[in-house]
Amino acid sequence: MEQQASPQQWVRDQISGLQAGVESVEIDRDAQKKRIKDLLQARDAVLVAHYYTDPEIQALAEETGGCVSDSLEMARFGRDHPASTLVVAGVKFMGETAKILSPDKRVLMPTLEATCSLDIGCPADEFSDFCDQHPDRTVVVYANTSAAVKARADWVVTSSIALKVVDYLDSQGEKILWAPDKHLGSYVQRETGADVLLWDGACIVHDEFKAQGLRDLMAVYPDAAVLVHPESPASVVELADVVGSTTQIINAARDLENRQFIVATDQGIFYKLQQLVPDKEFLIAPTAGNGASCRSCANCPWMAMNALDNLAEALDRGLNEVLVDPGLADKAMMPLDRMLEFARKNL
Repeated sequence: MEQQASPQQWVRDQISGLQAGVESVEIDRDAQKKRIKDLLQARDAVLVAHYYTDPEIQALAEETGGCVSDSLEMARFGRDHPASTLVVAGVKFMGETAKILSPDKRVLMPTLEATCSLDIGCPADEFSDFCDQHPDRTVVVYANTSAAVKARADWVVTSSIALKVVDYLDSQGEKILWAPDKHLGSYVQRETGADVLLWDGACIVHDEFKAQGLRDLMAVYPDAAVLVHPESPASVVELADVVGSTTQIINAARDLENRQFIVATDQGIFYKLQQLVPDKEFLIAPTAGNGASCRSCANCPWMAMNALDNLAEALDRGLNEVLVDPGLADKAMMPLDRMLEFARKNL
């Protein structure tokens, strides 16, 4: 009769099996990374990744001479890099912006299904109708929009330059039509005092941060500096020590003397924060209140769609190429150029 294993031996066998499985996964991931590195070289391609993507993808971009940054810098890096193919790890509007700035380059993405709630919530036809109803206003749109929405705008802005652009337009006596993020638009309106008409849109990640939960966490960590992205609700922004874009948040963590930080933006940024200042501690701001479920839990579900396997397949088979109608791209390039020129002179 076959002797049964003791409970202790059964546990040891289970642990051994789990360890073997983990080792197998690590080998597979290492092989996948090597495959991507080889394909980048073979395809004359460079990888540009957003701060909110998986840390492994961010690390891969850095290791291969690519770029990890915000959406505009991703596009600018791709435009200026000699590679003939850009691989954009992010969401679709980022791939479109890269293509607009680099029309002669091939732009691939791990998946074209990765989108953005701000983009989805601002359909080009509805937005165009909204603009037509207010012809006396200067149209300023956030970078988190489709190429078609950008083409309808007078200015495109990022969160790092929005205040300066709107303040400048206000000084010229212009009234603003802003889209799509109502929280960022309200923040700009409060800070500049400009006449701003808001489109009703929000980011599902930042919209989930809650002031009461943040206050509770601040009470536990009274010495922590609070860093908040302006796509967050006003009640959260009001509690911040620093309000800023992803790049501005990273710079604040580096420059402030605090040893602890509470961060209200997508937790993908923690990779770069911990890389830059490994001796500091970072805590994610609470979402959705005590005991409640959240839609995002400070992690964009579309950014999470970028993975090693679909990145490798896109490179290997030339999948998910981003195409923008040339006529539309030319129209979208005008407000982008306006912002880039303003940034060159004012930042």
